[in-house]
Amino acid sequence: MFSTRVQTKLCTPKQAAQLSRAVAPLFHTSTLAYPVGLRVGLVASIQHNGGPRSFSTSPVNSFKDFFPAKETENIRQTPPAWPHHGYTEEEMLTVVPAHRPVKTWGDWVAWKAVRSARWGMDFFTGMRNEQKVDKKNPTTAVDTISPLTEGQWLLRFLFLESIAGVPGMVAGMLRHLHSIRRLKRDNGWIETLLEESYNERMHLLTFMKMCEPGWFMKILLIGAQGVYFNGLFLSYLISPKITHRFVGYLEEEAVHTYTLAIKQIEDGHLPKWADEGFKVPDIAVQYWHMPEGKRSMKDLIYYIRADEACHRGVNHTLSNLNQKEDPNPFVSVYKDGQSPPRPALKPQGFEREEVM
Repeated sequence: MFSTRVQTKLCTPKQAAQLSRAVAPLFHTSTLAYPVGLRVGLVASIQHNGGPRSFSTSPVNSFKDFFPAKETENIRQTPPAWPHHGYTEEEMLTVVPAHRPVKTWGDWVAWKAVRSARWGMDFFTGMRNEQKVDKKNPTTAVDTISPLTEGQWLLRFLFLESIAGVPGMVAGMLRHLHSIRRLKRDNGWIETLLEESYNERMHLLTFMKMCEPGWFMKILLIGAQGVYFNGLFLSYLISPKITHRFVGYLEEEAVHTYTLAIKQIEDGHLPKWADEGFKVPDIAVQYWHMPEGKRSMKDLIYYIRADEACHRGVNHTLSNLNQKEDPNPFVSVYKDGQSPPRPALKPQGFEREEVM
């Protein structure tokens, strides 16, 4: 027998809340010039004034620490394998965008490969034409018609740093295998290359504390890393010299990217990052030993830009050396007692006769 009573309670309060969270994204618009469904997978949130600020249609209550600290019974913390050597404020402020002129056919191949990679990053991160710099000076010009948003910048930082940590690991791994296979010393290259890879990963971990990538971004990074790793693996087997030049040109792009971000903060286009209440993640404070009063987003980018300037100078220099015989000048002890060269202030790298 059927009941004639009308069921007025269609769903429980918990079910209603779940339904509202599922439907709410359909009524929001994109802030990154992407369709809503696609943008959900790109950027989830950035930290602002001590709490998450949405750059996505993901519900606020779904935000979480992307890589929470692992609590164990006895271990308090794990110190970095390569503690950061630090910079003076003068060194960080002296870093400028620069470009090493193409001199050989190998330089040309490396430069064109980097330009293709840059086009791909611009495309997948949704950079519009008015947000790009002068094409004639792509690694030195810093003026654009329209600025990027904080969300767009974090998206670019994540994409850039997720692949920037690959070259040093590939090169260090191959040189390590070559050393133990040939029973020969490596002359200090392996440590510098692995440290570079570790440093780039620290950049990525820092930005992941401010921005949680979504499913689309994760899939994109998996594909990009697969192509990038295998391409670098083959290219380093064929020509380490060209590969180091490629990485040098790639780091020129990184220095340019962070310089442009600093300029847009100073010009007032990124108010969330210029807010006095904005705090950089603790992982950044600990790694770079950032002093009190120097922990703004602009200060953080100064540190990261200086790191990229170091990698730029190191890789351009390594490309100029004899790949099989020359020692690594950046970790060597010189006969006349001079200090190892400082690559951050040498954008085009040191020529072989300057360091050997």
